[in-house]
Amino acid sequence: MSTRMSVKEREEFLAGTHIGVLSVPDGPAPLLVPIWYGYAPGGDIRISTAAGTRKHDLIRGAASVGFAVQQEAMPYKYVSVDGPVAGYEPTDPGEYRDWSIRYLGPEQGERFFTTIRDGLGDWVTFRIRPERWRTFDFGKEFA
Repeated sequence: MSTRMSVKEREEFLAGTHIGVLSVPDGPAPLLVPIWYGYAPGGDIRISTAAGTRKHDLIRGAASVGFAVQQEAMPYKYVSVDGPVAGYEPTDPGEYRDWSIRYLGPEQGERFFTTIRDGLGDWVTFRIRPERWRTFDFGKEFA
């Protein structure tokens, strides 16, 4: 039996709450960073970062980036994608508030968002268009 996820499974998994790992070309070795993200099935992956940082500058200069999420508890699963940076725009505070609550829960998410809200004017949200997918679902080994 194949351990690959179907299109629906991989998109639903990527849309779940996971910490992503972004891979951006950076000379002889890539920059790899854990990051919050947003994704709706069929759309682009959205990540935000402060303008003027190394991560921001590398993403702006990259033709393509990699992105991966995993489930660390059994059954182990992962989805990884590569694709172009399809665009970027100023970070929407409402969207970032939603991410804060998604990752930290209602109370801590609101508290965290309140502390960073004023600084978000200098943030940029990048859109990554998934073109190549790799998936693995260890649970399918035993199905």
